[in-house]
Amino acid sequence: MLDLEVGQVRRAADGWHAVLRIGAVEHRVWSRDPPAVGACYVAELPFDGDFEERAYAARRLSRAMNGRRAGPAFRELSGQRRERLSKALRALDAHSAGGSYRIIAEALFGRTRIPERAWKTHDLRNRTIRLVQSGLALVRGGYRRLLRSGRRDE
Repeated sequence: MLDLEVGQVRRAADGWHAVLRIGAVEHRVWSRDPPAVGACYVAELPFDGDFEERAYAARRLSRAMNGRRAGPAFRELSGQRRERLSKALRALDAHSAGGSYRIIAEALFGRTRIPERAWKTHDLRNRTIRLVQSGLALVRGGYRRLLRSGRRDE
């Protein structure tokens, strides 16, 4: 039986949101109606562009609720991708705080890699600008694409 602690269930404009922690895995569940003790629930999975992800998540939840190992997340990010996302968010934070691209590049790549001259045409300047732009795209909703990496229909 699942025990929902205070703060794990909240009401929102679109329904009820719950965070179920089963073992080491958190599962996020949405319901139109408030959760009831002892009720039976079904998973409704629309046949849309996110069907595969939703079906995989429902299967992981079912396995965890039945005492089995949930299994890996649908798509794991590579170490290189995680590092780039981390740099993009750090670059955006520094840029939002008023840091110049040169100062951001020094923080991300080290002062020794930044040339005294020819900064305007240096590759690290262009990389830094792209990292700030990537961070902005993530904040503007692009983070959702992280779940859909590799899909060709977007």
